[in-house]
Amino acid sequence: MFTPKRILIEKNALDYESGKQIFNYFKDNENVEIIHLNKNRIKENIPGDTLYDLYREGKSTLVVGVKKGMKFQSCKPSAHYQLPLLSGCIGQCEYCYLNTNLGDKPYMRVNVNVEEILSQASKYIEDRDPEVTIFEGSATSDPIPVEPYSNVLKQTIQFFSKNEKGRFRFVTKYNDVDTLLDADHGGKTEIRFTLNTNKVIKEYENRTPSLEKRLEACKKVIEAGYPTGFIIAPVFLYDGWKEDYKNLLTNLNRNLPEKLKHPVTFEVISHRYTTRAKNVIMEVFPDTQLPMKDEERTYKYGQFGYGKFVYTKEELGEIADFFNTQIENIFDNKVIKYII
Repeated sequence: MFTPKRILIEKNALDYESGKQIFNYFKDNENVEIIHLNKNRIKENIPGDTLYDLYREGKSTLVVGVKKGMKFQSCKPSAHYQLPLLSGCIGQCEYCYLNTNLGDKPYMRVNVNVEEILSQASKYIEDRDPEVTIFEGSATSDPIPVEPYSNVLKQTIQFFSKNEKGRFRFVTKYNDVDTLLDADHGGKTEIRFTLNTNKVIKEYENRTPSLEKRLEACKKVIEAGYPTGFIIAPVFLYDGWKEDYKNLLTNLNRNLPEKLKHPVTFEVISHRYTTRAKNVIMEVFPDTQLPMKDEERTYKYGQFGYGKFVYTKEELGEIADFFNTQIENIFDNKVIKYII
């Protein structure tokens, strides 16, 4: 569970139940500074004159806010729409794509007008009826670390359990799932966990739980009946990578319950980076050992109009062949959604 160094409360945020819950949880904690904002100016209340310092202070900051505009962003291929409940992440993963999207906004933000957001989701569902509409809850965040005191995910899970044509999904690296285990989910929320080898977690995934803790959490949510998936990402090619990723998959299978109510899903994503992300990463993590030599990669234009550096065609083929073979051989009740 995330205990912030400071909490910035936007105007009107305490008019909502989730805002009150967060405030009441921390109001007597002498180690947490609570700042009530009048003009909702976030960055001027976070110390740091450089991106290096702002990043580290921002990662210890929680913004309790109110979502104003209600136009949801699309979220291909994960879902039809992003569900804008939260943004940001407390982790300090050196490779993270949020270094591009949220480079100057590294703080965690919770939008506490949950009922209004879910009401808008209902309208999107109605517009697509009779098709099922899927919402992604972690397009720009890892929502789990603040859940024990915000209950934003639990409210959302219970909302979708009663909606015939709506589905919810989110992904996390964190293990603070206990408050979700008794939620009425109706099998309509999929919880996914991002996993990687111990080497990658140790070298690049700063301030995140160990692989063992993630596996313990995934077992809990499977036993609670949730559809569950795994994102193996980002896949790095290094000496011994095949052995390490095979051990990861074998360890995962060994930790799964014997009887699965739903097949586990897999999404495998190889490491890639943009020039903009690389520049931010080098400023925030000047000593990083991330493999980001442009000359060793292939430049590929993406669906959003900008290019990124990916592994070569031959290397991507090797990754796909390896994971297809290993997942097929190791797991019985599974679905491979994609390997890219």
